[in-house]
Amino acid sequence: MTTQSMFLPIIILLCVFSLFIYGKFRADIVALGSMLMLGIIGILEPMELLAGFSNPITIILASLYIVGAGIFNTGLVEKTFHPLLKWSEGSERRLMIVIMLSAGFFGGFLSSTGIVAIMLPIVMSTALKQRRSPSKFLIPLAFASGLGGLLTVVGTPSNLIINEVLTKNNYEPLAFFSLTPIGLITLLAALLLILFMGKKLLPHQHLAAKSSGKDLSAGELAGMYKVYDRLHYLQIPKHSDLVGERLSDLVLPINYEITVIEIKRKSKDKQLGLLSKHQNLSAKADEVFHPDDVILVFGEAEAVTRLTVDYELETRPFNQEEVKKHLANSKFGMTEILIMPHSDYENQTLRDIHFREKYQCSVLAINRKGEYIQADLGTEILKPGDALLIHGEWVNIEMISADLQDIIVLGSATEESDFVQEAKAPIAASIVILMILLLAFNVIPQVYTVLMAAFLMVITGCVRSMEEAYQRINWESIILLVAMFPLMAAFEKSGGLIQVSIWIEQIIGDTGPYSLLALLYIMTLIGVQFVSNIAITMFIAPIAYTVAVNMNYSPIPILVCVTVAAALAFSTPRASSTNALVMTAGDYNYKDFAIVGIGMQVLIGLIVIVTIPLFFPF
Repeated sequence: MTTQSMFLPIIILLCVFSLFIYGKFRADIVALGSMLMLGIIGILEPMELLAGFSNPITIILASLYIVGAGIFNTGLVEKTFHPLLKWSEGSERRLMIVIMLSAGFFGGFLSSTGIVAIMLPIVMSTALKQRRSPSKFLIPLAFASGLGGLLTVVGTPSNLIINEVLTKNNYEPLAFFSLTPIGLITLLAALLLILFMGKKLLPHQHLAAKSSGKDLSAGELAGMYKVYDRLHYLQIPKHSDLVGERLSDLVLPINYEITVIEIKRKSKDKQLGLLSKHQNLSAKADEVFHPDDVILVFGEAEAVTRLTVDYELETRPFNQEEVKKHLANSKFGMTEILIMPHSDYENQTLRDIHFREKYQCSVLAINRKGEYIQADLGTEILKPGDALLIHGEWVNIEMISADLQDIIVLGSATEESDFVQEAKAPIAASIVILMILLLAFNVIPQVYTVLMAAFLMVITGCVRSMEEAYQRINWESIILLVAMFPLMAAFEKSGGLIQVSIWIEQIIGDTGPYSLLALLYIMTLIGVQFVSNIAITMFIAPIAYTVAVNMNYSPIPILVCVTVAAALAFSTPRASSTNALVMTAGDYNYKDFAIVGIGMQVLIGLIVIVTIPLFFPF
């Protein structure tokens, strides 16, 4: 390899991490672009370039997403979690213990994002029911779900990556529960910190101002989003040009910044020919306006006036109590939904995804980190963690609830959901138990075990179809992982890996292995606040292994320290998808994550640097 070609992989790697930190481009696109460049300029052969697709880690990670989908669909987490919540009634401390330990336990087998997606609505509902602020519990929920990944060797991609490094270098791979002692220590340390310092560290937002019920009522949501000031009743006379027009053709959100929420229409008894009571209709995209329809619209007074003049409409008196009945009743409801990280809706507009056409519901406002957006909703680009206030028929809100890979419904639509296959929960539990037993006793290779569990989830109907299985896989993480393999291979091939290892050895000198643990912990910790834990672990794990071997230390404790640090993406909202999910729901700001996150990182760092060598000697 020439001097020029030796520097090219290092330059590409620096560019890739710079773009990761910049954050304006998807991580998988950046990594995929680097992979293509390595192949086109001839640094790697095609087989080296595509090796990540056949790596067992890739198959295991994709299969675990499918296993998680089966658990999610069948309500297995809720079935386990709800009985524990009864024990917590009347005590904030008990509620915190239940939330963190439950999130941590399930985090050992499911993705942390999936855990938060399942538990977030339940935690919010429980907190509000107990007259407590959800902001006290959502950051601990997000952090505990990440720390739970340290309980098993398949709990996080980072664990799988360090295991791959050991296997590649002819070391015995870590057993399924090898990391469990360290995982328990970190989870308990986090729990104790929250229990004894939580009142000082965690914010207390006044979100629990409800008197009864499971969730915020429609009236409370409307008040929070300042909906009432923008509601108007308009009647459509027979001579209006609006008569006969299809709602979707008018493009009112674009042309007038107005959303039609509901249509009140006179119904006629066909047999008697007598006028009967009015019927309230959801403002569906294909709805055609009739003479004498009364429409409930949402928008600024100036825009409503313009619409009234243009279409010769008549204003009707506004009665707030009457509107409250229309916002929520046995047929219609209002709730919040959260945009999931990595969803298909990210960086799309409501118009792009045809939200009204798809779900037959209206979006009234967007809450983005405490800022309420009510104008130009149709063209507003959606971001992860955005909370959307929606209104529509309960049956359509339930349809949204089923779209779990893209959004989370924070409110409860009905007591029972046809979309949750609760009858299959025992089957899903049996599959998970079988997977754990096979992994724990290493009966067959890990990749076969996890792939078999995913296969069983599909054929038993816990995951409804292969199409759903593919939808539930987080392809951004998979492609990022696949693309990082050749990038790191090129970095090693260029000599960059050896050079960075030498620099670290020079920094450590004769200060001993604990100094090495501390340095790698800090390096990984800083990196994971800005870059995916997959990318950081892929970069630091080979370096950590090389330094440990060169300094005659066992690489196992060094690599374990790296994967612990990679699980602590706590100090900023953008550090992990779980942080992004709870930010809007808990009404947090950047300072809230920094205060709790940094304190937890320091405490856990001091503990694991001392305890890791007790379980994995140097």
